[in-house]
Amino acid sequence: MPVDPLWSSPKVRELAAQRRPGALIRLGREHRSWTLAVLGDRIGCSPATVSRLERRTRIADLALVHRAALEVGVPRHILVTSLAPPPSTAPPTTKVTASPHAEEDPMRRRTLLTATAAAGPAALLMGLDEALADTPAPPGAGPLDSRLAAARDLYDQGAHARLLAALPGLIADAHSGAASRRSLDQARLSAVYSLASAVLIKVGSYERARLTADRARTWAEVSGSPLAAAAAARELAIVLRHQDHTDAAQRLMTTAAADLEAAGLRTDASAAAYAQMLCTLAYTAARGGHRTDALAMAEEARRAARRLPAAVPPGRLFPVSPATVDLYAVGVHWALGDAGAALEAGRDLRPDQFPTAERKARLGTDMARAWWAWQRPEQTARALLDAYRASPGEVRDRPAIRSIVHELAERHPRTSGVRELHAAVATAG
Repeated sequence: MPVDPLWSSPKVRELAAQRRPGALIRLGREHRSWTLAVLGDRIGCSPATVSRLERRTRIADLALVHRAALEVGVPRHILVTSLAPPPSTAPPTTKVTASPHAEEDPMRRRTLLTATAAAGPAALLMGLDEALADTPAPPGAGPLDSRLAAARDLYDQGAHARLLAALPGLIADAHSGAASRRSLDQARLSAVYSLASAVLIKVGSYERARLTADRARTWAEVSGSPLAAAAAARELAIVLRHQDHTDAAQRLMTTAAADLEAAGLRTDASAAAYAQMLCTLAYTAARGGHRTDALAMAEEARRAARRLPAAVPPGRLFPVSPATVDLYAVGVHWALGDAGAALEAGRDLRPDQFPTAERKARLGTDMARAWWAWQRPEQTARALLDAYRASPGEVRDRPAIRSIVHELAERHPRTSGVRELHAAVATAG
């Protein structure tokens, strides 16, 4: 389909460069001679909401902006330009951010990283906020693929503070690479934003996680990568679930799983992605109280994972194995309020079945939640200690798990291991 000449006009280029997606939406709406009410009906909101969306420069709901823009015909590449943060104007040798790569001197870089990490999550999140609002100058600190792999390793280790410190520089270089307009570079940028969303969810920063997940989805759609789209959709669904929008999260995951299946599951990588979508869908349905759907999706995920190897190949975007699916079943039963079934589902799982510290620790925290619901403080503390020894960040940084530790300390202070756990979490806080 030919692109309307409107979208190649100087006015459109100017609005995109000024980062004004709302003005582009208004231009497209008026070009189609639609009223505010007509567009509102088409995207499911009120005329007043459309009016605010068109007038505001600060984006409150990126998903709605995306939907409205595509409805009025804004081409995706123009929309992406209008949504991208403005490029940094500071010279790369003097700009200071939370990135360990942003300083001109290697020793100074190390000093900045150490100071930032010691300042705690608030300082790290502030540095990330600055990078999301105004993309830093690209540090060019090495090949992006290897740096992204190293960042994923930090996530897998539960090294959340170090990952948060590295993200501003990674985002900057990924944006610089995506300027090529090559689909692979755009998919890499989507992957960086998905990773940012994942770690922000871990530390309970859900508004930031929603912003980064939205950006991941936008760049995934532009890239045309089904795996990048699946990863971005999953992160957004998890954010929505944490924000108590479980029905919206379930709809999103249902669509994402269907899209993957329609694209074909011809490789282990795509089969693993499909199994992961089903796992997340099952847990999301369980958190929404949809018992039948949750159990059906969990069983479907188990079937989908049968073809996958027990040992996950390194570098896989969705590191799913049959044991991973069984671990999700623990969470599904816990979310449905059946702690006994959760403990039964995890009875035969062992840490050595999981290749990363994050998954080994997740086995401990998921079993701990089930033991806690079963009112077994000793087993709860033991499982949490196992998790902490595998990856301290999985216990220390996750708000829901910290809450269990604090409750243990209040109600069962003499239980073996509770004092050690509480001291570790209190020191980190």
